[in-house]
Amino acid sequence: MKIQLTKTPIADLLLIDINYSHDDRGFFIEPWHKKDFARAGLNLEFVQEGHSRSKKDVLRGLHYQDLSAPMGKLARCTYGSVFEVAVDLRMSSATFGRWFGVELSAKKKQLLWVGVGLALGFAVLSDFAEVQYKQTGYYTPASEGTLTWNDLDVGITWPVKKPILSFRDLHGQSLSQYKKNPAFG
Repeated sequence: MKIQLTKTPIADLLLIDINYSHDDRGFFIEPWHKKDFARAGLNLEFVQEGHSRSKKDVLRGLHYQDLSAPMGKLARCTYGSVFEVAVDLRMSSATFGRWFGVELSAKKKQLLWVGVGLALGFAVLSDFAEVQYKQTGYYTPASEGTLTWNDLDVGITWPVKKPILSFRDLHGQSLSQYKKNPAFG
């Protein structure tokens, strides 16, 4: 099989390894092949792709879109390395409020499938990093939300001591604030 899925402790959050060829000239990989993903159990339709470049210690997230514009993401790091984190925001989930983190890197070529109902963010570990996200829904500003990156109730262990944050990410809501008006049941 070209694709190997590894379950994480959170439902709808999967690590994906793809067989690829490499030799002394370099490598070739097909990070998205609809039929291969469907055979592996992920029958996905993507409508948009995002690509970001960030410098060391930048922390982006934790972002999500509510059910008025749901979005799943297939994330990969194509340059450098990042610590990618997802938080379960589905109130009915047994893992609500829990997080999972993994280092994604251009070297390892691993992908992360992040289903609807999970907030996503990353911290840059290398001097620069580029991250690409295939998205199952369109970016809709009116539907977006931000969970604060350093919420003590979530307790993410970020590998960055002094993160560089946007205004939006500095002012995300806490998990206790989210519970008062949840985006996902």
